[in-house]
Amino acid sequence: MRIAAVGDVHLGEDSRGLLRPALEHLAGTADVLLLAGDLTRHGTLDEARVVAEEIAGLGVPVAAVLGNHDHHSDAAEPIANLLRETGVAVLEGDAVRFDLPDGSLGVAGVKGFGGGFAGKCASRFGEREMKDFVEHTMASADALRKALQSLDTDVVVALTHYAPIPGTLHGEPPEIHPFLGSYLLCEPIDEVGADLALHGHAHFGCEQGVTPGGVRVRNVAQPVIRKAYALYELHPAELSARR
Repeated sequence: MRIAAVGDVHLGEDSRGLLRPALEHLAGTADVLLLAGDLTRHGTLDEARVVAEEIAGLGVPVAAVLGNHDHHSDAAEPIANLLRETGVAVLEGDAVRFDLPDGSLGVAGVKGFGGGFAGKCASRFGEREMKDFVEHTMASADALRKALQSLDTDVVVALTHYAPIPGTLHGEPPEIHPFLGSYLLCEPIDEVGADLALHGHAHFGCEQGVTPGGVRVRNVAQPVIRKAYALYELHPAELSARR
């Protein structure tokens, strides 16, 4: 099972034709394309139309989560609807199943949010604004948990924009780690189980990491992978034997 993934492509109105050439023959290379958020620069519908044009009719199913840039202009829902009209499964607390040649793939997705990681994280205490910040991440993690629980597929992938572990943030200033992800996103990935977790957002991080429970995590932000997409090959029979 071949999974192509990329995040943080940050397409603008002047980006027409930049990504498409690298995706034209994706169907011969991958079985599915997963997009880890920040598809646009400023979260406008005009930018989203460019995204839709670049990924339409690729010959493989596409699933995506939105990122913080896609929320910037307060048009996240219209953007999601536009992409859905193009055939993209835009996920936010839900999951999608793809029946692929080598087995079934389930993708559970949320944007996620920040808060930091064990020992160095925000707490749900004090001002209402701080509690709102942490509660937003808590709600996102719970939505991811429910989406993962809904899946019964050969392979399960957790797709987020924000990072679920600090391991893929190496290279980013430690001071901004709380704004790049949260350990709360990792908890359902380990509790419910996933075979792979994909995220973006951390432009100066590193590609590979692992959860405390042993789930492989990959940062597919385009500035990190330095190509149109990364390709990951999963073998359902081998994964089943490990469970």
